[in-house]
Amino acid sequence: MLTNSNRPRGRPRNFDESEALNKATQIFWSKSYDGVAIDDLIAGMGVGRQSLYSVFGDKRTLFLRVLRAYAERKGAGAAKALFSPPALRDSIAGFLRHAVEVATEEGSVRGCLMVCVAPLVDDPEVKQFLKDAAAGGLALVERRFCDGISAGEIPSDFPVGTRARQVLDLARGLTMHAQLGAPRKVLLKDAEEAADLVLLPRRANATPGR
Repeated sequence: MLTNSNRPRGRPRNFDESEALNKATQIFWSKSYDGVAIDDLIAGMGVGRQSLYSVFGDKRTLFLRVLRAYAERKGAGAAKALFSPPALRDSIAGFLRHAVEVATEEGSVRGCLMVCVAPLVDDPEVKQFLKDAAAGGLALVERRFCDGISAGEIPSDFPVGTRARQVLDLARGLTMHAQLGAPRKVLLKDAEEAADLVLLPRRANATPGR
């Protein structure tokens, strides 16, 4: 007996997967992980219950997928901001400005999924992902400082590790201020000033009390 091998299997999807993921990002971002119910995802993503589970998995699996996609997109933008400018000072300022721009993006919830939402999720895989992402970000900033040493922009004894951690802390701080409602214009100005502070030379042979 002959069968039609070209017959479609199952129902065709009536939604765009990438668009649905973007909507899920905004839902987790605005409601937090614990505050999101499956019904919120179904309504907000525009997918049926069966499609949600078959395409994206349960809430935890979907959140991890959203987190990875978000981190990849944000990381690519941060790396471009850090390594595109030829001058080190402009690179650090660009990196911090990028953090502000992401946190205050028009049409999105203020803040950052990786700074304001994911750290509150009590899940070992999420915590490990954030730890790995932070290590990757630190390595990028350290590499940019090392490039600055090679180019003669900063001295060879510049405290690369310490200043790189400070840059990431400043980026997180700017993001948190954005979540609290600080205006983008103010935060961009803060980013510029922070870049200058990070690049200040270390105090040599400082005497206590002086």
